[in-house]
Amino acid sequence: MSGKFLLDTNIIIALFAEDPIVQERLIRAEEVFVPCIAIGELYFGAYKSLKIQENLTRIDEFALNNTVLPCDTDTAKRYGDIKNRLKEKGQPIPENDIWIAAIAQQYALTLITMVEEASGSLYPSLSL
Repeated sequence: MSGKFLLDTNIIIALFAEDPIVQERLIRAEEVFVPCIAIGELYFGAYKSLKIQENLTRIDEFALNNTVLPCDTDTAKRYGDIKNRLKEKGQPIPENDIWIAAIAQQYALTLITMVEEASGSLYPSLSL
């Protein structure tokens, strides 16, 4: 699997767990990016875990060693468009997933996720 990818939160968690299938598939990636939304989801998980400080440190190190893409007004515009199209189709998805999809669209990245709903039919203008 080569190309430029945006990692969904569940893929990052799989990397933390040293999932060999995820690691092997990403090793050939040209570039890998992380949405700031996923970092927020990881911090939320850390704060509700039993090993708060250990998990916070791991996330801090991960964020420092990867390119984290922020949200801006272009992201927000894309978010609004994607959310509206999904609503019109009667296919709502979680808010954070829409933000992550908007970032993937904005930077023309392929979103890597383990969520079945992230098929091309839901995000037709994304490279999924």
